[in-house]
Amino acid sequence: MRKISYILPIYNEAENIGLLYDTLAALLKPQGKRYNFELLFINDGSQDNSLKKLQALAAQDRRVVVLNFSRNFGHQIAVTAGLDVADGDAVIIMDSDLQDPPAVSLELIDKWEQGFDVVYAQRRSRKDTPFKQLTAQLYYWALAKIADINIPRNTGDFRLMDRKVVESLKRFNEHNRFLRGMVSFVGFKQTAVLFDRDERHAGTTGYPLKKMAKFAADGIISFSWAPLKLITRLGYLTAFLSFLGIIYVLYVRIFEPSNAVPGWAFVMIAVLLVGGVQTILLGIVGSYIGRIYTEAQGRPLYIIESITRAEGNPDQ
Repeated sequence: MRKISYILPIYNEAENIGLLYDTLAALLKPQGKRYNFELLFINDGSQDNSLKKLQALAAQDRRVVVLNFSRNFGHQIAVTAGLDVADGDAVIIMDSDLQDPPAVSLELIDKWEQGFDVVYAQRRSRKDTPFKQLTAQLYYWALAKIADINIPRNTGDFRLMDRKVVESLKRFNEHNRFLRGMVSFVGFKQTAVLFDRDERHAGTTGYPLKKMAKFAADGIISFSWAPLKLITRLGYLTAFLSFLGIIYVLYVRIFEPSNAVPGWAFVMIAVLLVGGVQTILLGIVGSYIGRIYTEAQGRPLYIIESITRAEGNPDQ
């Protein structure tokens, strides 16, 4: 039988782990005659008792494997570690807060059996705040306009990938990761399954506004030169406006000298405008340079403190 690995990143999800496991166990039980399953939980430096609950599951279910990070490395890195360790013929990435309905994973498997290498779950509806829905729509619109690759709208990391896709992704070593973009980049035969995203079952999101902003920036900067091109265009625009300003000043001096006033206000406005634009542009350049610096350091993407398997004894 072929093997399917579920990758389940965990960060302070103690209130969700029990229901998540019970839901998956009930869902996969009828499929036991068709597939072998692996439930790979990655504890991303949780501060609650998530690790103890996961280790208890590993002690009672041989399908459960728990990777415990030495600290919090972030959701995308946790998923990356799961991809590195999972050995299934297909891998399913799914969030652990039950917003991604586990039952949809069976639809992903059916599409995989039809010959697709990547099956991504595409949100038909989502039970999020109006602010989050609006910002998500604006972000995916902007990403579609400027990204160098086609990243499907209304998709997250909830998806199934064939083994050959996983092996291709394992060759990517960048630290600032945008996995859904990387999956689009590698190609292969891809399709979508529509689903309705549920509300978070319990706990608080691991993606507050600050992290969401960084994640959005990773997506744009990792797969688009548009911000750098924008610098050149803004430079031309600023130069053009400055040229118009020079013409205006010369006109007043030559043809309407009586209307000329001390130019300190005009000079200050021009200086502040140019200075503000330059600061923004330097920030964009700095974002790219910062990523170059991070990659040049060559540090590991993550550090695993322990791996707990069915025997209940962690491998240090």
